[in-house]
Amino acid sequence: MTSEVRLRPVRDDDLPVFFAFEQDPQANWMAAFGPKDPSDRAAFDAHWARIRADERIVNRTIMVDGEVVGHVAAFPVGERTEVSYWIDPARWGRGHATAALAALLRELPQRPVHARAAKDNAASLAVLRKCGFVVIGEDAGYAAGRGEEVEEYVLELPAGGADQRDH
Repeated sequence: MTSEVRLRPVRDDDLPVFFAFEQDPQANWMAAFGPKDPSDRAAFDAHWARIRADERIVNRTIMVDGEVVGHVAAFPVGERTEVSYWIDPARWGRGHATAALAALLRELPQRPVHARAAKDNAASLAVLRKCGFVVIGEDAGYAAGRGEEVEEYVLELPAGGADQRDH
């Protein structure tokens, strides 16, 4: 099984690690809707400065065995709260994303919570389903990580879903 996953607030020294994770072409392709230019450090730094300054956004560093393995966040999109996560590609398939998302959901009092995933991102869809999300719609948009329009599922963790006592 997976090692114990812990969440903590994002620190300045996490950012170079996150930036390194985003340099993986396969990870960008899978995420699809990531940064326009993953190699643009100035844009990366500006993005993280903006989201860390926004008190409505919950950002957490994902730790496993004392190592940074990714990040998970909840953020407002209009009237909705959406979640996202990024795991070091070297750590894929070990349950870290599922454990981190479940831990983040325990921190969030509000329901419903929403997420989006490219229709062909089976791993991310599995993470979301394991955490109680259900598909409620479809959308499409230009995905910088693929350089083309990509179809995606819109998912929801409904009110009463993934109750904090369930994890």
